[in-house]
Amino acid sequence: MAVYTEVPDDEMAAFVASYGIGDLLAVKGIAEGVSNSNFLLHTSKAFYILTLYEERVDIADLPFFIGLMEHLAARGLICPQPVKALNGSAVGRLAGRPAAIVTFLDGLSVRRPNATHCAELGRGLALLHQAGADFPMERANSLSVPDWRPLAERAGTGADSVSPGLANRIMTEIDIHERSWPQDLPRGVIHADLFPNNVFFIKDRLSGLIDFYFACTDAFAYDLAICLNSWCFEADASFNLTKGQAMLAGYESVRRLEEAEVSALPALCRGSALRFLLTRLVDWLNVPPGAFVKPLDPLEYDRKLAFHQRVSDAREYGLRR
Repeated sequence: MAVYTEVPDDEMAAFVASYGIGDLLAVKGIAEGVSNSNFLLHTSKAFYILTLYEERVDIADLPFFIGLMEHLAARGLICPQPVKALNGSAVGRLAGRPAAIVTFLDGLSVRRPNATHCAELGRGLALLHQAGADFPMERANSLSVPDWRPLAERAGTGADSVSPGLANRIMTEIDIHERSWPQDLPRGVIHADLFPNNVFFIKDRLSGLIDFYFACTDAFAYDLAICLNSWCFEADASFNLTKGQAMLAGYESVRRLEEAEVSALPALCRGSALRFLLTRLVDWLNVPPGAFVKPLDPLEYDRKLAFHQRVSDAREYGLRR
């Protein structure tokens, strides 16, 4: 989450009034994340989250995201619910951008997840994959292997200003994945961005999943690889095997990985590290002037990528078979 677009007070009040969710008492911009502009709304009835969809979100994808949240909630997964305006629409326009309001979930994200959090996350991820199994819509992953080279080209020589030799390291890695990306793995709806700030806990129990605006149709094990990257590394870029074991065991307590997924996991972890290195790099080099946003360090994922380049077996991530 982030705030790229400021909204005048009168426009904000008029937009909220069109939803019939009470009088607007307070608005607070949310700085975390990098993709959309997000605000916490406090009305006389409840708290809500307002999202303005920025450049990276295609308006044509909004029915997928809105429908998915409704579908998952109907199957027992705790996630935000879209709020419909008085005219029946779940998507409106505010400050020249598509916008939506969703319900607010109780709980807090954790900045330093422990093994218990990782186990809960693994289980929650598998439940998400199961709950989305009969979702009728599909959306291609717009940040998968074919999209990595254009991102690298957009960063261009700016990559080397972040770290000497980074541009060449990225291109070498892209060449490898374009030749050998795992195919024909079990697939369906994935979250694709389930970082700790998108998961809520009450004490040590998972209480909700948020921010489904990268959700798509892709390999389940790729979603798991994204989570291993975002939850199981320490600040010094070392992989925490205890956290990895907990996450994988939590996932397999609900859905057992197939042998093809196990074999592909090192490549998927390596590729997901490259994906977030690339998007962070582009964002780092292109923060709009005046944006209320904290760009994330792309080199964090360069260091994680270096770890994955040395891994050849899923047991090195903690899988016990």
